[in-house]
Amino acid sequence: MDKIIEQVKEYYGKELQSKNDLKTTACCCSEKPPEEIRTILPLIADEIHERFYGCGSPLPPLLEGKIVLDLGCGTGRDVYIASKLVGQSGHAIGVDMTAEQIETAVKYQEEQCNRFGFQTSNATFKQGYIEDLKSLGIADNSVDVVISNCVINLSPAKEQVFKEIYRVLKPGGELFFSDIFADRRIPEELTTDPVLRGECLSGALYTEDFRRLMEKTGWSDFRYTNVRSIELTNEAVLKKLGFASFSSRTVRAFKLNDLEDICEDYGQVAWYDGSIADHPHFFDLDDHHRFFTNKPMLVCGNTASMLSDTRYSKAFKVVGDRSVHFGKFDGCTPDSSEAKIKPGSCC
Repeated sequence: MDKIIEQVKEYYGKELQSKNDLKTTACCCSEKPPEEIRTILPLIADEIHERFYGCGSPLPPLLEGKIVLDLGCGTGRDVYIASKLVGQSGHAIGVDMTAEQIETAVKYQEEQCNRFGFQTSNATFKQGYIEDLKSLGIADNSVDVVISNCVINLSPAKEQVFKEIYRVLKPGGELFFSDIFADRRIPEELTTDPVLRGECLSGALYTEDFRRLMEKTGWSDFRYTNVRSIELTNEAVLKKLGFASFSSRTVRAFKLNDLEDICEDYGQVAWYDGSIADHPHFFDLDDHHRFFTNKPMLVCGNTASMLSDTRYSKAFKVVGDRSVHFGKFDGCTPDSSEAKIKPGSCC
């Protein structure tokens, strides 16, 4: 475990100086972010952009006034975007174990504060390990939203990461992260290859092991919001990992104590009011729940809780409770093998 951690520190602290040094497209993404985020990107310092590595855009809506925690924040791009979205009344926290990355992020605190027109900075950076947030002073039930962008795959102790996320989130809080997944388990001898690990490939979670791990650590139901295949073109990487298929996935999960392991039917109905920024006509909770504005939609008990017992309740009306059960809610949550994979790499 220590060997992997040191390899990752070396790769991101010394080996990579910009995204141009990457050998694959796994740790970068050209996915178009929402308009709300696109307007913030030009306000982020150039050096932060140049040293940003990520495979998605894991910044959910409705963040104003919230506390957002970014695991593996790197030079702080997503932290600073979050700090703008939460506003002066909210707070964004970034955690990263690599000194060089944190130093870059901290260097721009005052400048980003001024660029956003804030009186004081609402961004904090902590150097440490995402497997041990308690030692960094992040208390139980203290965070509204946890995000992460292509980092959890790097951890040699993923179970502890998801336990820590569950611990620090407030009841009803959201985990929203992007990462690299594999269609099979990667042989152990490849997981310590410094390049394959650093490129976010040999530490990628096998989708079914991820499902099992989430359930084990308290997440009875999670949803994919975006799934995109990754094309490996580097010959040296293909020679070692060409037997597997990889995808970039964005995952949404909530800390709710009434979620069941499958979707059950209680006859509940949900309406979306169209009030979420950049989503006037519809809102996608995940890759198989599109709520059209003012159109009622039958939902399972888990989805009803996700919409009524979280910050999304301000944009949704949910009618019905769990007093009457109609059996399994068919066709609600596809398993990971059925997720809609879109072709094409991220870069």
